[in-house]
Amino acid sequence: MASQLVLSLISGVFISSSAAYLGTLMISRKMAVVAGPLGHLALPGAALALVYGFSISLGAFPFVVLGILLIWLLEIRTKLAMEALTAIVFATGVATAFLFLPIDKAEAALVGDISTVGFYETLASVMLGTAVVIAINRSYSQIMLISINEDVAKTEGINVRLFNLIYLSSIAVIVALGVYLVGGLMTAALVAIPAAAARNVSITLAQFGTTAGIFGAVSAIAGITCAMYTGLPAGPLVILASALIFLITVPFARV
Repeated sequence: MASQLVLSLISGVFISSSAAYLGTLMISRKMAVVAGPLGHLALPGAALALVYGFSISLGAFPFVVLGILLIWLLEIRTKLAMEALTAIVFATGVATAFLFLPIDKAEAALVGDISTVGFYETLASVMLGTAVVIAINRSYSQIMLISINEDVAKTEGINVRLFNLIYLSSIAVIVALGVYLVGGLMTAALVAIPAAAARNVSITLAQFGTTAGIFGAVSAIAGITCAMYTGLPAGPLVILASALIFLITVPFARV
């Protein structure tokens, strides 16, 4: 029992804090809601995992990666907005999921079940969460410039396609991991709420990223611990803890 709680807490902290750090970039690019549709895109893989009894994140990851590659290629080919393409791809994923998602096991796919995470899943959460933070930290300024003015970014010699792929790949990893913690329905909240709370109280860009990560970690610890004592699903409790932190920071928001 104690060892399972430790694994759940470690996984939750790394997933939530890395998602929150990525969220600082997504909020700045006005793309925080994109994580939600991509979370829904993970549902077919989660459904297969539940049917055949393997890791939900492992099942979700190929579907999210495929969706990300489709969005990236379609954006290059059609020049449509990333948000529009995401909506198209995610709707296809949801429709596919509900063809064979077992209703009696749907809760784990929809709202997550971090209480079943094992050692190897925890190790993967630590390694992949850390990799996302490093990748985003090293490409933050380039991705931000692309979002502000893509033409200026090109004149500065920035490989727009490469950095968009890094950005989308980071989202894919976070979404696949987030399915374990909060399910396919609430990944956008996992990304957006801690970052929004951090924005209320941060002055510098460095503070923004660090504070978001801390808020994400605190939310995960509070939600998972509360779930252990109440028997309620951890995913919704993590999101509610995050929302409470946001409300606490609102009076300190700079107008």
